[in-house]
Amino acid sequence: MAERNAELARPEESLFEAPPEGAQERMVEAILFATAEPVTIGELNARMPHGADAATALERLRKRYEGRGVNVVRIGDRWAIRTAPDLGFLMQKETVETRKLSRAAIETLAIVAYHQPVTRAEIEEIRGVSVSRGTIDQLLEMEWIRFGRRRMTPGRPVTFVVTPAFLDHFGLESARDLPGLRDLRAAGLLDNRPPPGTALDEREEEEDQPDMFEGETGTEGT
Repeated sequence: MAERNAELARPEESLFEAPPEGAQERMVEAILFATAEPVTIGELNARMPHGADAATALERLRKRYEGRGVNVVRIGDRWAIRTAPDLGFLMQKETVETRKLSRAAIETLAIVAYHQPVTRAEIEEIRGVSVSRGTIDQLLEMEWIRFGRRRMTPGRPVTFVVTPAFLDHFGLESARDLPGLRDLRAAGLLDNRPPPGTALDEREEEEDQPDMFEGETGTEGT
């Protein structure tokens, strides 16, 4: 069937002399190289001089490119020049995307870090306002927090904990290396008023060490 289609795509006999085979190969190569989208044999013939045989030139060109950095490949009924499959990794480009967190996301992240494992209701109680689903989703998408174990309480609410990616981003070995609450409040990352039901005693405030951790990041299962 493919051979029949190729024959149908060949131009009719012409009174003009066809270009040399090598020249036809170069023409096909130039068209494939310069065209953004794959092209059919018919489109190649339409661009080439009368008497040219794009199908034959294309087959010779395909064999010539075998084993090279780029190949002549068939995509459906169209043809194109593409990077050799085993060299695709060279075309990958890694970029760093800077994403600015909202104040709500920063506060939520700080609460998760210092109170983990913590439920959404507990986050809202500490912040004093509701937490939007978008805020939680953004932190989950960034892989800075993850789901922890469900609480063995009515409704079995899910908890949240920080991830190794969070620790790695901030250069922390464990959650215990986080700065003290006083530092976070001074930086404006937490409200200066003590969270409801979570006030530290004077000794703990002086030591700047929170006592809300129930284990290092990664000890909670999913």
